[in-house]
Amino acid sequence: MNARVEALIEQARGMTSEERVAALDALQELVAPPDQAWGEAWARESEERLDAYLRGDIEGEDFDVVMERMRQEFLVK
Repeated sequence: MNARVEALIEQARGMTSEERVAALDALQELVAPPDQAWGEAWARESEERLDAYLRGDIEGEDFDVVMERMRQEFLVK
């Protein structure tokens, strides 16, 4: 790592979690700018899923139950 990157990392150590996330988001956009078409497609998909849920066509799952299942399945033991 060069000195500028090391200085940036040192600054990040002093940030709150929220500030770190905001900094990472900004850096990610520099590396790979968001794809507008993808964002629009995901917005349509999420609206369709919500509409299907509200109509009763699909069922939801409790967040805590899903997270526990993901922890059991994917976290290294």
